Amino acid sequence: MSTPPTRRHALRALCALLMPFSVRAMAAANDPSENAADCVIPAKAGGGFALTCALARDALQAVRPARPPLTQRYLPGGIGAVAFDRVATGKLGGPGTLVAFSSGSLLNLAQGRFGPHSPSAVRWIATLGTDYGVIAVHRDSPYKRLQDLVAALRQDPSRIAFGAGGTVGSQDWVKAALLVRAAGRDHKAMRFVSFEGGGDALGAMQGKHVDVFPGDAAEALQAIAGGAAVRLLAVLSDKRLGGALTGVPTAREQGIDLVWPTVRGLYLSADVPEAAVRAWVAAFGEASAAPGYAALREQHGLYPFALTGAALDDYVQAQIKAYRRLADELGLRRWPS
Repeated sequence: MSTPPTRRHALRALCALLMPFSVRAMAAANDPSENAADCVIPAKAGGGFALTCALARDALQAVRPARPPLTQRYLPGGIGAVAFDRVATGKLGGPGTLVAFSSGSLLNLAQGRFGPHSPSAVRWIATLGTDYGVIAVHRDSPYKRLQDLVAALRQDPSRIAFGAGGTVGSQDWVKAALLVRAAGRDHKAMRFVSFEGGGDALGAMQGKHVDVFPGDAAEALQAIAGGAAVRLLAVLSDKRLGGALTGVPTAREQGIDLVWPTVRGLYLSADVPEAAVRAWVAAFGEASAAPGYAALREQHGLYPFALTGAALDDYVQAQIKAYRRLADELGLRRWPS
C-alpha cells in the first residue's frame, strides 16, 4: 500500500526542515569553541592570569550565549612554567583546554625558564588586550611620588623590599631592576621577595611585609576595588591612560624612562587538530570584534591589543628576541630551549 501523497510530502518537508538543524548540531559538536572547555590559570588567585580567563569567559558568552561558560582551573607553579611544560609534553591539553599567558610568559620562554621548549611547543590563539606595569606602594607609605622612591633607591636600594610575582628574571623583577638602574644604582643590590602571582604579593604589601609592588595595573586596580590600601606612584605606559588610571602619572612624566606593556592572551596545545585551532581563533576574533567587547575589556582593566593567527605568531617571535636581548643586558642566565 503506497503512502498517501499528503503524508509523503509532509515527511519530506519535515526532513528538509530538520536537516539544517542537524548540520548545525554536527558542526557544533566538532567545534570546541561551542562546547564545554577549561581556561587554565597558571598561578594562584587574584593575579593577571585569572583576569585573562575571566575576560575570555565573558567575551565568549557575549557572542555565544548558548555555550557552557569556560570553566576556570588553577595550576600554579613557576608563574606559568608548570602549565607550559605539561601542555608542551602532552600531560595537559586537548581542544578544550586553553591556558592564559602574558608578556611575562614570553620573557620566561626567552630565558629558557619554561623548560627545554620552544615557542612552537604550543599554539598561540589570541591576545585579549594589554595591561601596563605600575609602581605601587601601601597607602601609608612615606613615598608619595615616584621621585621619593627613586631618591630612597639612590641612597640605598637594599633598604627597600620589592615584592611581586615570579623570581629573579620574571617581568616584575625586570621592572624593579630597571627602576633601580634608572635611579643610578646596581640592580643586583636590590631586595626582591618572590610570590606565586600578583595576588599574593599585593596581600604581602597590605601586611607591610614588602615596600613596593612593581606589578600590573589591572591586578592593582582589582585589589583597590576590593578595599586594598594601595597607592599608585606611576603607570609604565608611554602616555597617560584613562578610566580608573586617570590622574596616575606615567614614569616618563616623572623623569624615569620606563615603559612596560603586559599583553594578555591564550594558548592551546600544539597537538590539537588544525580545525580546533581555527575554531578557537575564529571564536576570539568574533568576540573581540563584537560591539560590546571594548566595554568588557575596559571592565577587566585592559587596553586595546587584539591579535590572532599569523600576526600573533610573528608578535611572539619578535618579543622573544627582544626579551633575550634585555636578559643579556641585565646579566640574566639563559637556559637553552
